Amino acid sequence: MIYRSALNVVFASVVFAVLSGVAVAQDYPTKPITLIVPWPAGGSTDIVLRVMAEVASKDLGQPIIVDNKAGGGGIVGPATMAASAKPDGYTISQIAIPVLRLPLMQDMSWDASKDFTYILNLTGYTFGVTTNAESQFKTWKDVVEFAKANPGKVTYGTPGSGTSLHIGMEQIATMAGIKLTQVPFKGTAESNAAVLGNHTVLQVDASGWKPLVEAGKLRLLMVWTDQRAPSFPDVPTLKELGYPLVIDSPWGLAGPKGMDPKIVARLHDAFKKAIDTPSVIALLAKYDMVVNYRNTEDYRKFVAETIASETKAVEALGLGKKKN
Repeated sequence: MIYRSALNVVFASVVFAVLSGVAVAQDYPTKPITLIVPWPAGGSTDIVLRVMAEVASKDLGQPIIVDNKAGGGGIVGPATMAASAKPDGYTISQIAIPVLRLPLMQDMSWDASKDFTYILNLTGYTFGVTTNAESQFKTWKDVVEFAKANPGKVTYGTPGSGTSLHIGMEQIATMAGIKLTQVPFKGTAESNAAVLGNHTVLQVDASGWKPLVEAGKLRLLMVWTDQRAPSFPDVPTLKELGYPLVIDSPWGLAGPKGMDPKIVARLHDAFKKAIDTPSVIALLAKYDMVVNYRNTEDYRKFVAETIASETKAVEALGLGKKKN
């Protein structure tokens, strides 16, 4: 009888836990949600995500509070979430490609294939290479010719080592047979200031440089998208310059590992509605961001495929993590 009573208690506890979990998922959300933006405030990613969050919050019925945790080329925020956040749907983060790439280059505190619950992919970037409008470089060809004659003297600012911009420039340099020197910064504001002040020869970044190019203060030498950017139809793509590359660094949202699928679906639906909203579509166009929606299942597949392709890329450049 004692044994049977103990079993009944265990069974009741399990049923209660299951039913409680279902209730939590059905009631979600009941309080504000924190969205980690792993870049400084005021950049193009921050601006776009704030507007998306505002739209999604109306569907969810709770505020979405943006928390800027910049640093490490977009990895500090997601790493903090993976290490300390509960998988209850109240902390999510933008996931940039470096989160998938950096563990391939050095020992990190997370495993991108195991330590996140991927929700959906949203968009990607129009990356471009700029220089001061008063510089001697009118075209990318001018840069290549100078770099061949002056190895390592062409400096370029990026949002951080290991970012798609860093890896992309090293791939381009390898194909062109030149040596460039990276100068990592925390974000667009810093790299804008550096190239404007001639502290770096080039800047490589997402379209946060757009207002400065339009104002005639920076010169855009190339873009890394598949087609020419609508805002800059006279600027060639990498492919047109002879480099068989398309680099737009798709990004999405994820939470800590172990999230309830029903909560994931709720967040997916809210942010899917956000990227379909005219105000968000207009904002993406303003910053030349490429819409790149993937649902939860497709996003998981994309992550696995990206980890595999990035492994090959970093190893080809000699940047892969040393194996014991």
